[in-house]
Amino acid sequence: MIEGENRSVLKCLCETGFAGKIDLVYIDPPFATGNTFRKGKRSATISSSQEDEIAYIDEKTGSEFIEFLRERLVLLRELMSDCGSIYLHIDYKIGHYVKVMMDEVFGIKNFRNDITRIKCNPKNFQRHGYGNYKDMILFYTKSDQFLWNEPLVERSDEEVARLFGKIDSQGRRYTTNPLHAPGETRNGPTGQEWKGIAPPAGRHWRYDPAVLDELDQKGLIEWSKNGVPRKIIYADDYELKRIQDIWEFKDPQHPLYPTQKNMEMLNLIIRTSSDVDSIVLDCFCGSGTTLVAAEALGRRWIGIDQSHQAVEVAKKRLGDDALLKNFEIYDVVESMNRAAV
Repeated sequence: MIEGENRSVLKCLCETGFAGKIDLVYIDPPFATGNTFRKGKRSATISSSQEDEIAYIDEKTGSEFIEFLRERLVLLRELMSDCGSIYLHIDYKIGHYVKVMMDEVFGIKNFRNDITRIKCNPKNFQRHGYGNYKDMILFYTKSDQFLWNEPLVERSDEEVARLFGKIDSQGRRYTTNPLHAPGETRNGPTGQEWKGIAPPAGRHWRYDPAVLDELDQKGLIEWSKNGVPRKIIYADDYELKRIQDIWEFKDPQHPLYPTQKNMEMLNLIIRTSSDVDSIVLDCFCGSGTTLVAAEALGRRWIGIDQSHQAVEVAKKRLGDDALLKNFEIYDVVESMNRAAV
């Protein structure tokens, strides 16, 4: 963990053997809001109370903020391995400008996702516009050969009941899908009759007739009263589903540090885009959520923040975590800070 101005520290890391070594970067930089964030005894958020310590001032806006971020992203790209990924968490008001700049730094072909993150409960106060309860995460990679551990989650009972509305004689939930697809196949086997039935006009069978015979023998085809075949899909064969690009990970209601992020969200990102012993870097590490999650998942990590309050909160969280009881917390690396300056 390094307490220091992150541009200088990133340059130092590039010059001291870390270039090309970082498999995953997650950053949650200031959002160009112009606000002052304070850490007090009762809250850690936007505050005007002079009794609360200033955690950081989000003073850069507009083009100045975009250039501030671009300088750091250029260095982060140099630090990333060829299989590396970066997730940049940003506000909806500035995020689209950030994406254009990231297309330049990382290449538009390496853009993977614009993830919508639901951050809180719906807001019902009056405003001339729709309520906002989301922000965005821009996901880029350094190349097309990036680390990827497929993230899967269980379907809820409600979703299973909605998607698999039929129940067979054994009590198994299922649904059915058409056995034909758009497009005609004039000469191939999928355009021919199967069991005396031709595919509808303008369509073809999804499977070769030999595969259709196999599905039928296994009892995986349901025939309608009109003799139309459909493939049976059982719910218990699809208990897991892929995670989509809308995430609901609400932030802590009583954060230890302003804009502290959801731990489960960081767990998901780190599990998906890094391996055990990968190096994970967060150069706006704030309260240290990225570092705590990385340590618990067996990753190595580098955290950087120029706020002394942030470093102290992160050190305490790392030291208090039961999973890290044998982990020694080191003070700021003074030699690196001196070199960076």
